[in-house]
Parts: sequence; structure tokens; C-alpha cells
Amino acid sequence: MRYEFKSSFDRRFKKLSPERQRKVYSAIDAFLKHVDGETPLTPGLGLKNWHGEYWEIRSTVKDRILFEFTDRINFLFVGNHDEIKNFMKSR
Repeated sequence: MRYEFKSSFDRRFKKLSPERQRKVYSAIDAFLKHVDGETPLTPGLGLKNWHGEYWEIRSTVKDRILFEFTDRINFLFVGNHDEIKNFMKSR
């Protein structure tokens, strides 16, 4: 499966602490391994459909990773629940 990190994701990601960045990448890695059929879905990821093609996974109790799942996975945003909600209002 092809994937891409959008500029909106990159801007938010750069503002995270190194520890939070590692947890985000770890969650993304686990999710992509599941999509590629390498591993079962880790329950801690909390995969959730927002609406239509928009989905989220958790990297920590607070942090969420928003992505669009079409012919590829577009990682759109990383933040807490309220920040994701505000980001989705602009879409």
C-alpha cells in the first residue's frame, strides 16, 4: 500500500517532542504492517472511522493520527481529539 505524509501532518509532527514523535512513528509502522497483512491489528491503535474515507489511530492516550484511506493512505494530521475535530471542520 502506498502512503504519503501531507504538509499539514508534517507541520504538526515537527512541533511534537522527540518522544511523542517516536510514538507516532511506532503507531504508523504498526498500522502499515497490518494493512500490508504482516501483523494483526494492534488493539491499542484504536482504529476509528471519522467519516467516509477519514480514519484515525492512536499513538498515545492523548495523541491521534488522522488519515485518509483511498487508493493510498494520506496521513493528514496529528494531535489530540479536539485538534483533530477542529481540523476536520475545515475539510
